[in-house]
Amino acid sequence: MTVTADHVVEFEYTLKNDKGEVIESSVGGPGVFYLHGHGGIIPGLESEMSGMSVGANKSVAVEPAQAYGEYDSALVRKVKKEELKGIPHLEVGLQLEGSDGENFQVFTVTSIEDENVTLDGNHPLAGQKLHFEVKILNVRAATAEELAHGHVHGPDGHHDH
Repeated sequence: MTVTADHVVEFEYTLKNDKGEVIESSVGGPGVFYLHGHGGIIPGLESEMSGMSVGANKSVAVEPAQAYGEYDSALVRKVKKEELKGIPHLEVGLQLEGSDGENFQVFTVTSIEDENVTLDGNHPLAGQKLHFEVKILNVRAATAEELAHGHVHGPDGHHDH
Protein backbone atom coordinates (compact mmCIF):
# COMPACT_ATOMS: atom_id res chain seq x y z
CA MET A 1 0.00 0.00 0.00
CA THR A 2 1.25 3.51 -0.73
CA VAL A 3 1.06 6.76 1.19
CA THR A 4 -1.93 8.74 -0.09
CA ALA A 5 -4.50 11.12 1.40
CA ASP A 6 -6.82 9.75 4.08
CA HIS A 7 -4.46 6.91 5.00
CA VAL A 8 -2.81 6.31 8.36
CA VAL A 9 0.95 6.13 7.99
CA GLU A 10 3.38 4.61 10.47
CA PHE A 11 6.98 5.63 9.92
CA GLU A 12 10.31 6.03 11.64
CA TYR A 13 12.74 8.85 11.14
CA THR A 14 16.03 10.42 12.03
CA LEU A 15 16.18 14.21 11.98
CA LYS A 16 19.48 16.03 11.46
CA ASN A 17 20.51 19.66 11.13
CA ASP A 18 22.69 21.16 8.37
CA LYS A 19 25.83 20.05 10.24
CA GLY A 20 24.66 16.42 10.15
CA GLU A 21 24.07 16.34 13.91
CA VAL A 22 21.16 14.17 15.02
CA ILE A 23 18.43 16.30 16.59
CA GLU A 24 16.07 13.41 17.29
CA SER A 25 15.27 9.92 16.11
CA SER A 26 12.40 7.48 16.47
CA VAL A 27 14.46 4.54 15.18
CA GLY A 28 14.43 1.67 17.66
CA GLY A 29 11.30 2.98 19.37
CA PRO A 30 7.63 2.86 18.53
CA GLY A 31 6.63 4.07 15.08
CA VAL A 32 5.19 7.54 14.51
CA PHE A 33 1.60 7.63 13.24
CA TYR A 34 -0.18 10.40 11.33
CA LEU A 35 -3.18 10.85 9.05
CA HIS A 36 -1.79 11.71 5.61
CA GLY A 37 -3.16 14.87 4.02
CA HIS A 38 -4.50 16.32 7.27
CA GLY A 39 -1.55 18.44 8.44
CA GLY A 40 -0.44 16.17 11.27
CA ILE A 41 3.26 16.57 10.42
CA ILE A 42 5.27 19.40 8.89
CA PRO A 43 4.10 20.14 5.32
CA GLY A 44 7.46 19.62 3.61
CA LEU A 45 7.87 16.14 5.05
CA GLU A 46 4.26 15.14 4.41
CA SER A 47 4.43 16.12 0.73
CA GLU A 48 7.69 14.21 0.22
CA MET A 49 6.20 11.06 1.76
CA SER A 50 3.28 11.00 -0.71
CA GLY A 51 3.51 7.96 -2.96
CA MET A 52 6.02 6.07 -0.82
CA SER A 53 5.35 2.36 -0.21
CA VAL A 54 5.70 0.24 2.91
CA GLY A 55 9.39 -0.57 3.43
CA ALA A 56 10.60 2.41 1.36
CA ASN A 57 13.36 4.70 2.63
CA LYS A 58 13.90 8.30 1.62
CA SER A 59 16.17 11.23 2.43
CA VAL A 60 14.22 14.47 2.63
CA ALA A 61 15.52 18.03 3.04
CA VAL A 62 12.86 20.48 4.23
CA GLU A 63 13.31 24.24 3.99
CA PRO A 64 12.21 26.38 6.97
CA ALA A 65 9.10 27.68 5.17
CA GLN A 66 7.83 24.09 4.85
CA ALA A 67 8.84 23.14 8.40
CA TYR A 68 8.57 25.47 11.40
CA GLY A 69 8.89 28.76 9.52
CA GLU A 70 11.58 31.37 9.37
CA TYR A 71 12.96 32.72 12.63
CA ASP A 72 10.92 35.80 13.63
CA SER A 73 12.70 38.21 15.97
CA ALA A 74 9.33 39.86 16.72
CA LEU A 75 8.48 36.75 18.76
CA VAL A 76 11.33 37.42 21.20
CA ARG A 77 10.27 39.36 24.29
CA LYS A 78 12.02 40.67 27.38
CA VAL A 79 9.90 40.65 30.51
CA LYS A 80 10.61 41.70 34.05
CA LYS A 81 11.71 38.77 36.17
CA GLU A 82 9.09 39.73 38.78
CA GLU A 83 6.33 38.98 36.23
CA LEU A 84 7.42 35.34 36.36
CA LYS A 85 7.92 35.11 40.13
CA GLY A 86 5.19 32.45 40.45
CA ILE A 87 7.14 30.03 38.28
CA PRO A 88 9.32 27.69 40.34
CA HIS A 89 12.72 26.70 38.97
CA LEU A 90 12.93 29.39 36.29
CA GLU A 91 15.88 28.39 34.08
CA VAL A 92 17.17 28.73 30.54
CA GLY A 93 15.47 26.16 28.30
CA LEU A 94 12.24 26.08 30.31
CA GLN A 95 9.16 26.27 28.11
CA LEU A 96 6.19 28.35 29.23
CA GLU A 97 2.74 28.69 27.73
CA GLY A 98 1.42 32.21 27.35
CA SER A 99 -1.92 33.59 26.23
CA ASP A 100 -3.17 36.89 24.91
CA GLY A 101 -6.71 35.92 25.91
CA GLU A 102 -7.43 34.34 22.52
CA ASN A 103 -4.37 32.39 21.42
CA PHE A 104 -1.87 30.24 23.26
CA GLN A 105 1.82 30.29 22.45
CA VAL A 106 4.81 28.42 23.83
CA PHE A 107 7.82 30.50 24.82
CA THR A 108 11.29 29.22 25.65
CA VAL A 109 13.38 31.00 28.28
CA THR A 110 16.59 31.91 26.44
CA SER A 111 18.32 34.11 29.03
CA ILE A 112 17.92 35.24 32.61
CA GLU A 113 19.52 38.47 33.75
CA ASP A 114 19.35 40.35 37.04
CA GLU A 115 15.98 41.95 36.35
CA ASN A 116 14.86 40.61 32.96
CA VAL A 117 14.03 37.29 31.34
CA THR A 118 14.14 36.79 27.57
CA LEU A 119 11.37 34.62 26.12
CA ASP A 120 11.45 33.30 22.56
CA GLY A 121 8.13 32.39 20.92
CA ASN A 122 9.75 30.77 17.89
CA HIS A 123 9.71 27.00 17.55
CA PRO A 124 13.19 25.74 18.55
CA LEU A 125 13.72 24.55 14.94
CA ALA A 126 12.43 27.73 13.27
CA GLY A 127 14.76 29.04 10.58
CA GLN A 128 16.54 25.71 10.18
CA LYS A 129 16.70 23.46 7.15
CA LEU A 130 15.78 19.98 8.38
CA HIS A 131 17.18 16.73 7.03
CA PHE A 132 15.08 13.59 7.52
CA GLU A 133 15.82 9.94 6.86
CA VAL A 134 12.40 8.27 6.79
CA LYS A 135 11.21 4.69 6.45
CA ILE A 136 7.57 3.75 5.90
CA LEU A 137 6.62 0.96 8.32
CA ASN A 138 2.91 0.58 7.61
CA VAL A 139 0.04 2.20 5.71
CA ARG A 140 -3.67 1.52 6.20
CA ALA A 141 -6.94 3.17 5.23
CA ALA A 142 -8.17 5.56 7.90
CA THR A 143 -11.39 4.71 9.70
CA ALA A 144 -14.47 6.91 9.24
CA GLU A 145 -14.01 8.09 12.83
CA GLU A 146 -10.38 9.08 12.22
CA LEU A 147 -11.37 11.01 9.11
CA ALA A 148 -14.17 12.78 11.00
CA HIS A 149 -11.82 13.72 13.84
CA GLY A 150 -8.86 14.53 11.58
CA HIS A 151 -6.32 12.46 13.51
CA VAL A 152 -5.13 8.90 14.11
CA HIS A 153 -6.77 6.81 16.82
CA GLY A 154 -3.92 4.38 17.34
CA PRO A 155 -2.41 1.53 15.35
CA ASP A 156 -5.75 -0.20 14.80
CA GLY A 157 -7.96 2.89 14.46
CA HIS A 158 -9.71 2.57 17.84
CA HIS A 159 -9.72 5.36 20.38
CA ASP A 160 -11.94 6.61 23.19
CA HIS A 161 -12.47 10.36 23.48
